[in-house]
Amino acid sequence: MPTWALGLIPLGLIAVALIALLIVGGDTLGDRRGPPVENIAVERTVLRPGEIDLTVRNAGPDSVQIAQVSVNDAYVDYTVDSDQVGRLGSQTLTLDYPWQEGSLLLVTLLTSSGATVEHEIDVAVETPVADGGLYGLMTLLGIYVGVIPVAMGMLFLPFLGRVREHWIRIFMAMTIGLLGFLAANAYLEGTAIAEQSTGAFGGVMLLFIGAAVAYFALVALDRHLRDSRERAEAAGGGAFHLALLVAIGIGLHNLGEGLAIGSAYAIGELALGAFLVFGFAIHNTTEGLAIVAPLADRPRPSLGRLALLGLIAGAPAILGAFIGVSAYNPEVAALLIGLGIGAIVQVIVQLVPTIRDRAGRALYPASVGGILAGVAILYVTSLLVSV
Repeated sequence: MPTWALGLIPLGLIAVALIALLIVGGDTLGDRRGPPVENIAVERTVLRPGEIDLTVRNAGPDSVQIAQVSVNDAYVDYTVDSDQVGRLGSQTLTLDYPWQEGSLLLVTLLTSSGATVEHEIDVAVETPVADGGLYGLMTLLGIYVGVIPVAMGMLFLPFLGRVREHWIRIFMAMTIGLLGFLAANAYLEGTAIAEQSTGAFGGVMLLFIGAAVAYFALVALDRHLRDSRERAEAAGGGAFHLALLVAIGIGLHNLGEGLAIGSAYAIGELALGAFLVFGFAIHNTTEGLAIVAPLADRPRPSLGRLALLGLIAGAPAILGAFIGVSAYNPEVAALLIGLGIGAIVQVIVQLVPTIRDRAGRALYPASVGGILAGVAILYVTSLLVSV
C-alpha cells in the first residue's frame, strides 16, 4: 500500500467519526438547560442622513434575535437583513433615526431574551461614501505618509557611506531601536483595536497569529534570498537582502498606519485623519534611514533598486488606507498589525549580528547608546500622532 494511502485512511476515518458525532451525538447529549448564552457586539457603524446602519456579530453559542432598539432612550423603527443572528454570524440593522451632526448617540439593543447591548457613538458624523474621489484621496494620503517620507529618509545613504565602520554599527543599533519601538507600539495599538472587536474570531489572539505567520514567512524568504545570493555570488547582495527585509518589515508596519488613517476617515473623524497624516509623515522619515543603514559600507545599489526598497516600505500605506476606508474591521486590523509585528521581530533578529564588535559582543556601550537613541527618536516623533 502506498505511503499516501496509509496517511489518507486514518484521516478519512477521523472525518467520518467527527461527522457522525456531529449528526448523531448531538441528539444523545440532550438539550442544554438554562438561559441562552448571548454575546453580540456592534462591529461596524455607518451614519447616513436620517439613518444609522449597525452591523452586529454574534460571538456566543446560541442564536440571537434583536427584539427592540432604542437611541438615547427612545425606541426607534428599524429593519434587519435576517431574522436571527447565528453563531459567528452577522446582521445589519438599519435604524430610522434623525440624528444630529456632532451629537452623542447611545444605541441600546434589546434581544428577545431580555439581554441588552449598548453601543455609543461619541460624535455623530456622516460616513464618507467610498467612491473614486475618496480612493483618490486615500492614494494621496498613502503617498504622503508612506512613500515620500521613506524616500526622504533614504537620502542619508551618501552620508552613511562616508562614516567609519564604528559609526555604521551604531547606526545599525539605532535601526534596531527604531524597529523595536515600532513593534512595541504596534502591539499596544493592536491590543487596543482587538479589544474593541467582538472576539468572535480570536480578538487579541489574532495579533499573535499574524505575528507568527509573518515571522516564519520572512524566515523562509530569508533562506530563499540567501540561497539565491550564494548561487549568484553577487557582490553586496547580502547587504541588499538585509535592506530588503528591513523594507518588508517596515512596509507591513506602514500597512497598519494606512489602516489607521483610512478608518479615521471612514468613521468621519476627518480632523483626526489629517493630524495622523502629518504625524506619520514626520515619523516615517526615520524609517528610510533604517532601510539604507545596512547598505552604508557596501557598493551603492542602483537607483532602481533603491526606489524598489522605498516602494516596498512606503506603498503598503496606500493599501492600508484603502482597507481602512472601505472595509474596516477590528479583527482584520488586528491580524494585519500582527503581521507587521512578526515582520519587525524577524528583521531585528537579522540585524543583531551586524552590530557585534570585534570581541563578538552585541551589547556594549556604543550599541546600547544607538538602540536607546533609536527608541528616543521614534518616541519623540510618535508624540505627534498621539491622540
